[in-house]
Amino acid sequence: MKHLFAILILLFAGQANAIEWLDSPELGKLFRDAGVQGTFVLYDVDAERLIVHDRLRAETRFIPASTFKIVNSLIGLSVGAIGSVDEPLPYGGQPQMIKDWERDMGLREAIKLSNVPIYQALARRIGHARMQEGLANLDYGNAEIGDKVDRFWLDGPLRISSVEQSVFLALLARDQLPLSGDVQAKVREIVMLEQSGERTLYGKTGWLNAPNAGIGWWVGWVKNGSHLYSFALNIDITQAADAPKRVELGKACLKALGIF
Repeated sequence: MKHLFAILILLFAGQANAIEWLDSPELGKLFRDAGVQGTFVLYDVDAERLIVHDRLRAETRFIPASTFKIVNSLIGLSVGAIGSVDEPLPYGGQPQMIKDWERDMGLREAIKLSNVPIYQALARRIGHARMQEGLANLDYGNAEIGDKVDRFWLDGPLRISSVEQSVFLALLARDQLPLSGDVQAKVREIVMLEQSGERTLYGKTGWLNAPNAGIGWWVGWVKNGSHLYSFALNIDITQAADAPKRVELGKACLKALGIF
């Protein structure tokens, strides 16, 4: 735990030269072929190595959008705002941009559907003080939430970089966040996406300003036996047709690097 937190501190303190950085021309070609601007970071935890496309952007903080649902889940469970990932939360009864959001549901289903009103309800249950304390405890991005407890990950002021996302998720994957192991295990369970042999893929998308132009995210990690690789991608979404490229391009990067 101390080892990974030391890496996290170095990165946040701007001393990331203590970790090996590798720029990948192969990843750059994938981005050019996809016709998008963005960054991809792969954190090889055991090798203490970051493989990146566009290091400057990788170190730039952006609003996390729905990737914050991972953190919202962790804090909500840890403070008892919700008893389990299957306990229903109310969506509020208002029309939503996605019809399938218009029903009460638990976090297990809500995170798969990226259900905004459900996670806003969770944030309100957590409350401003506990949310602020939780973010500070997790050292997540700039840890700023402003005045609106149910909007700060959608509009700001919360921001986090792709490098910070990848290191944070490595801590979650290794059960090394300053939270109970049970809480971390429950959240890992609901963000598991697929398995292939010994490899398991976990992840969450995000789209700032959806359904309009904005920043698109895909973050997560791959477990291959005892080996761990965490990753974070963000791209400029200029049109709705760019949205599927988050996962498509992210998987292409993982394949190119021989990870998944």
